[in-house]
Amino acid sequence: MIRLKNETQLAGIRASCALLSRMYAELRPLIVEGVATIDLDRFAEKFIRDNGGKPAFLHYGDKSNPFPATLCISINEEVIHGIPGKRRVLPGDVVGIDCGIDLGGYFSDAAFSVPVPPVAPETERLCRVTTECLNRAIAAVRPGARIHDISRAVFSHARANGFGVVRQYCGHGVGFSQHEDPQVPNYVGSGPNPRVVPGMVLAIEPMINAGGDGVTELDDGWTVVTMDGSASAHFEHTIAVTADGAEVLTAW
Repeated sequence: MIRLKNETQLAGIRASCALLSRMYAELRPLIVEGVATIDLDRFAEKFIRDNGGKPAFLHYGDKSNPFPATLCISINEEVIHGIPGKRRVLPGDVVGIDCGIDLGGYFSDAAFSVPVPPVAPETERLCRVTTECLNRAIAAVRPGARIHDISRAVFSHARANGFGVVRQYCGHGVGFSQHEDPQVPNYVGSGPNPRVVPGMVLAIEPMINAGGDGVTELDDGWTVVTMDGSASAHFEHTIAVTADGAEVLTAW
């Protein structure tokens, strides 16, 4: 069931998104050669808690294998849900960061990918096109449109540039919990295709591969990687649907 948000609820979601954006502004300069991913995660958790929030991803999921960190940090062929640890960032890596915050019961969600210098031309192009896919998807959001219009905007641009599109994972509603209806795929399939209406809050998140579409999950039960070992990029905004289109609530 799609749960629409009123103005009071949207204000709470905006505040959560603003806190996430502030955290990202301080985190991004720390993503440099040699940094351990666990140190990025510790910084994010402390920032969120110091500012009255709760990490939305920490302990998320099945109780037998809950996600163990505040940030998902996915590097190179890791698409999403990478687990922070002792791994250190290397020159040329593309580092994907994904995080959500629970602030007083209102949830935010955003992701971005950072190429670490020196940046190969193909890596720069992958990140640029993935960002363009997100921007085109947001531009497709307007009352009366359908979810598949958002999906088509992502898929058509990625394909036109020769990139793979992840199908097993997708965007989603957000606001009252981390994941809500509707699902927002990055390709046009046969699934539900509801109309876009004011009051919807959506996390739109293209996951685009330099190679093929295929992905698989590692034995840790979380990390998703490309099947062909190609690099992947991931960008995400939380947006609110308004009478005029889309209000982007997050920033990187």
